[in-house]
Amino acid sequence: MVLGFTHQINAQSDSVFIRRIYDEALLRGKAYEDLRSLCKDIGARLSGSSEAAMSVRWSEQKMKEYGFDRVYLQPIMVPHWERGNPESAWITLANGSIEKLTLAALGGSVSTQGLLEGEVVMFSHLDELKQAKKSEVEGKIVFLNQAMNAAEIQTFKAYGACYPIRGNGAVEGARLGAKAVVIRSLGLPKDDFPHTGSMRYEDSIPKIPAAALSTADADYLADVLTQDKKIRFSMELDCRLFPDEPSFNVIGELRGRKFPEQIITLGGHLDSWDQGEGAHDDGAGVIHCLEALRILKTLKYQPEHTLRVVFFMNEENGNMGGKSYAQRSKEQNEIHLAALESDRGGFTPRGFGCDGNEIVFQKFLALAPLFKPYDLHIWEQGGGGVDIGPLKDVHKGISLFGFIPDSQRYFDVHHADSDVFENVNRRELELGAASVSALIYLIDRRIFGN
Repeated sequence: MVLGFTHQINAQSDSVFIRRIYDEALLRGKAYEDLRSLCKDIGARLSGSSEAAMSVRWSEQKMKEYGFDRVYLQPIMVPHWERGNPESAWITLANGSIEKLTLAALGGSVSTQGLLEGEVVMFSHLDELKQAKKSEVEGKIVFLNQAMNAAEIQTFKAYGACYPIRGNGAVEGARLGAKAVVIRSLGLPKDDFPHTGSMRYEDSIPKIPAAALSTADADYLADVLTQDKKIRFSMELDCRLFPDEPSFNVIGELRGRKFPEQIITLGGHLDSWDQGEGAHDDGAGVIHCLEALRILKTLKYQPEHTLRVVFFMNEENGNMGGKSYAQRSKEQNEIHLAALESDRGGFTPRGFGCDGNEIVFQKFLALAPLFKPYDLHIWEQGGGGVDIGPLKDVHKGISLFGFIPDSQRYFDVHHADSDVFENVNRRELELGAASVSALIYLIDRRIFGN
């Protein structure tokens, strides 16, 4: 009876404090202005770029401005790839007419070394390319026209199914002697924005240029190829790879009053691709976490464990921030209880995922009623993210959490020129920050609290 009464009092206390978190985010929040500044005053933040370096300085200053107990930089080394001059592409039809197409080099691609031309051969799936004969591909430009499955309700599943054409397309094309690979952009809408993203090479296979066509131009090229199999494709990519550059993870802490040596991490990745402004990917995520900690500080919450916000550098093309953070934590014998990542955009909050043991997961599920007034309904098993994933390898038993916003519009802008501040809704961003702040409070106080 006493335990039940105590649980009821705790729930009432938590409910009141969570309401205060949401009020602070929605009425006096800093998230929207901070994201505007990151996007407009700094811009896109590809690892190794001047913008990435300035974003580190911007982030450190913000954390100091908000009065966190400790703010510091963690040195890392990151890749440095540049797109170079704007890409160009054309097709020449059988009648000799020339038409321009819109494409973007994939991250890490080699240059075409001037204008590269060849006959196009189209495949509707990466598996079709793998099964092709060398005589069908050799000396040609491969066009992989595999579309994301619009029937998938969870768009990340559609994205995951298509990722191999971007990640492995150049390797599979080169294996059969292709000159270059062009893929259909990994996006759901039909538009003129090509989507970039990381791809890979294998040292034992020649490196060939790789780029993505906008979905509108991919549809057009596919239609033309049904009429004429002898389309000539011309393209120029000016990509450049430089030696690795020094950079930093940016870290801020609120020190725990009971267990300062035990750490709960929250964060996202500060870097972005060089197209657009990285507003949703992952400007929104780092701002969610910055604002979450600022809110707790403003409300004079004293955490039981040390709450550590981390702006990871280089998630997009190497994850050196996440790997280095995990390795340093091991070297310093840190105790990590949990980590939460926001890297799915700044859209309307839907819930969270939890990758923890059964005791932690049941405590996580028990929090759901506290979020019902805020329309968060997804409480699923499995969670985390690329940045915090390496912690799982060095801290056995750590619990990982992932923030889940609505996913329907994310792949409209993902890795594209359209990922700009203007495409982030203020209220949705603020609700996301409040949701992250509330869950971090409950992870500290209820899941791991004593």
